[in-house]
Amino acid sequence: MAQLGEVLVCELCGNEVTVTKAGGNPEIHCCGQAMKKK
Repeated sequence: MAQLGEVLVCELCGNEVTVTKAGGNPEIHCCGQAMKKK
């Protein structure tokens, strides 16, 4: 699960996301694949 304040990046398009609210979903997806921790 993504943690509050964590930054994730898409390896395909370079999109970056900062988590502002932790939830129950274990992965955040972009371009059809799981985003990686930056």
